[in-house]
Amino acid sequence: MPEDKKRRRGKPTPKKTPMREREPLERIKHFLEVPYGYSPEEAVQEAQRCLMCPRPFCVEGCPVEIDIPGFIDLIVQKDFLGALLKIKETNSLPAICGRVCPQEDQCEAKCVLSKRWEPVAIGRLERFVADYVAEHALEPPPTLPEPNGYKVAIVGSGPAGLTLAGMMAKWGYKAVIYEALHEPGGVLTYGIPDFRLPPEVTRREINDLKKLGVEIITDFVVGKTATVDQLLNEFGYDAVFLGTGAGLPRFMNIPGENLVGIYSANEFLTRVNLMKAYKFPEYDTPVLKGKRVATIGAGNVSMDAARCALRLGAEESIIVYRRSAEEMPARIEEIHHAEEEGVKFHLLTLPIEYKGDERGWVKKIVLQKQELGEPDESGRRRPVPIKGSEYEMDVDVVVVAIGQVPTPLIHQSQPDIAITKWNTIDANYETGATTKPGVFAGGDCIRGAATVILAMGDARKAAYAMDYYIKNKNKPGIWEELRSAKESFVPKREVSAEEEEETEA
Repeated sequence: MPEDKKRRRGKPTPKKTPMREREPLERIKHFLEVPYGYSPEEAVQEAQRCLMCPRPFCVEGCPVEIDIPGFIDLIVQKDFLGALLKIKETNSLPAICGRVCPQEDQCEAKCVLSKRWEPVAIGRLERFVADYVAEHALEPPPTLPEPNGYKVAIVGSGPAGLTLAGMMAKWGYKAVIYEALHEPGGVLTYGIPDFRLPPEVTRREINDLKKLGVEIITDFVVGKTATVDQLLNEFGYDAVFLGTGAGLPRFMNIPGENLVGIYSANEFLTRVNLMKAYKFPEYDTPVLKGKRVATIGAGNVSMDAARCALRLGAEESIIVYRRSAEEMPARIEEIHHAEEEGVKFHLLTLPIEYKGDERGWVKKIVLQKQELGEPDESGRRRPVPIKGSEYEMDVDVVVVAIGQVPTPLIHQSQPDIAITKWNTIDANYETGATTKPGVFAGGDCIRGAATVILAMGDARKAAYAMDYYIKNKNKPGIWEELRSAKESFVPKREVSAEEEEETEA
């Protein structure tokens, strides 16, 4: 192996270096972030566990392909700025990803150490370097590239939109983001609570993109304020990227669902996070603060809602989920934190009706016990109702967190941007190319509700495809090429035979 690619071998230990956290009974009294993060000493200690595999499978598990051994090796050398810059070669939002990405299912799941012991705490290390560099103001101003004369519009300022805008800006494009809400960040701002992702962290990452020249225009609803056609024709953009997310809540369509006190998770979390309802009346937007709050569903959004309810003063916060604990889709860390804080779980239980009082306020949920049958299309065992098992549970607030779908606004205002039978935008997953030439898409608007890092991975692929398209726009059949592509335009990392052999050893 070339000398410049050789890295120090690690000193593996069975367990991750623990990360200090606030005590559960103390943290449910406020919205401050739960983990404190690593100290420099703890970060170096954890980084030293990395084996520096010649073929890093952890990189293959990362949707944005961060050079994970590269940045970890720089942490061992205590070059924390160098580590951050290494991460930023492919990831513009390290402080965010270090907090909210499901590393246990992606990079850490591929870590060689996980075959015997706990994997390297890649997410914690990513968070550490981002926070340390920001706290000590170590990062120099970015070197701005020469403008290339092209400009692109990005619809939505969530993780997909921010990622694509940052990449295009680094390549010399004028990147302009159009955001429907009054504050940028998308789901990072309205969907994830402060105790999991502090708003100042999101603002810091967005400000770093602005330093690259990214422009963000808020209170601009594409599809109403202007159409995609207008962006391309009247505003003069060379291409458009749709990163509009999945903001339309799903409901169960059961009796009583329109009673007062029943929120969608979107509304509940937007009131609490973006509108700061937990500080009402200091802030203008209120939210109902129930004594007994039930959250329907068991994903990350459900855990967020249930934990918010406790911080709003609920005496009991209850997760109602139709499958068992093994099938819960939320991150293990989020479930653990919810349990520590006192959230209760009613598993193998399905709501079938809501009952209210004479004023129309929800007062009870009619629940039915379930048992698990054969696996469904998700691979999880399908819940089957148990006849005669119905019972009632008193509640005064319900949060329905069973998933979201994209809003239909883009398709309604621009019918030539086709949607699928799932109401997602019809786009090639490898290039982001939609049915309208010049328009790309990625993230939840093409996948349905997924994760921050998958949205960023989609945006990375779309950025390379968009760059190729704009610079070859007159090439015959280029859009058909992008629509039918089986592989992305992202440069592939080459693995030598020597690296393969050393990794196997």
